[in-house]
Amino acid sequence: MIGLLRLALAAVVAALLSQFPAFSDHYVQRLGGQVDALTLVAQDFDASAARADMTRVEALADLSGSAFRDGHRADMLRAFGRLDRAQADLAMLRLAGPLERMVLPHRLRDADTLRATWADFRPALPLTSSGLIAAGIGFALGWMLAALLGRLAGRTRRRDERLGWR
Repeated sequence: MIGLLRLALAAVVAALLSQFPAFSDHYVQRLGGQVDALTLVAQDFDASAARADMTRVEALADLSGSAFRDGHRADMLRAFGRLDRAQADLAMLRLAGPLERMVLPHRLRDADTLRATWADFRPALPLTSSGLIAAGIGFALGWMLAALLGRLAGRTRRRDERLGWR
């Protein structure tokens, strides 16, 4: 029975992890689209600032004095910050292969892009080598997790028996 449970947990973790390479590919594509869109916003803002003989910093400083201008300044600062983070993450994720991205989950940090990717992602049978390797890693991790949980349960049961709780 324990062996069957261990096998089942290993298979579940394998199935889940086998989806990560494809999911991360979808995320990278969406993140690239976000970078493109935010780059256009930044370029338009910088062009407007240049037409007024200002730098970006000067133009942002000039955006104050009313609730709307203060709000617009905050929006632009948020957009520029998001663009910087997205560009850095995209560069790192593009350099990494699908399996290497498994150790870079902190680079999948754009919450909006992550939510949109998850909403559209449809799991599929992993027929790529990276999907199959990820499944193998997931199986091994699931097997080890099941073994650890089995040991913990055994220790708890033995302790309970020693204390007379069972």
